[in-house]
Amino acid sequence: MQVTQFCHRYRAVAAGVLVSVWCVNGAAQSDSNAWVTDELSTYVRSGPTDGYRIVGTLSAGEQVEVLETNGDYSRVRGDDDEAVWILSEELQQTPSASEQLPELESQVESLTEELDGINEEWEQRVASMRETLDAREQRIDELETRNDQLGSDADESSEKVRSLEARLDTQEEDLLLRYFMYGGGVAGAGLVVGLIVPHLPRRRKKRDRWF
Repeated sequence: MQVTQFCHRYRAVAAGVLVSVWCVNGAAQSDSNAWVTDELSTYVRSGPTDGYRIVGTLSAGEQVEVLETNGDYSRVRGDDDEAVWILSEELQQTPSASEQLPELESQVESLTEELDGINEEWEQRVASMRETLDAREQRIDELETRNDQLGSDADESSEKVRSLEARLDTQEEDLLLRYFMYGGGVAGAGLVVGLIVPHLPRRRKKRDRWF
């Protein structure tokens, strides 16, 4: 999209340059030179009014030398060196399109070649940027996949930790229960012994025969 817009802008600039060149070329011509209008061949007369007879024609775009001006007519000399009169409005101060066309075509060709070179350069840059973008997108996908894997591993590790904590809590409860049962057993045995011992028969002491 950017390349296309650039090409359109470049063509517009090129067209402006061609128009400017055309105008400058016209302004640079001698004031005594003029060109017959490009529209049609023009009749010329022997004098500076419509009353004079027609003595010939001048071809469209033909270059002439302006000798003098009288009213609506100008006296000009063409390629045949004959001086004739022509309506001034049928003259123009810029070279005819037929004369400028080869130069303009050459300039257009040159600008087109330059534009093609710019297009090729931009296409190469765009292709390079696309390759870089594709590589970065691939790297991003790899990192996202790795991140998902790490997240899954973290969840699994958290689950294992919770399981181990639950087992540890259970073992602590079992150990406390065992301690309690062991203590209760010891206390019960002591109580039983305490109850039985007082009822055991005592051994009598032997009396000394001397008494």
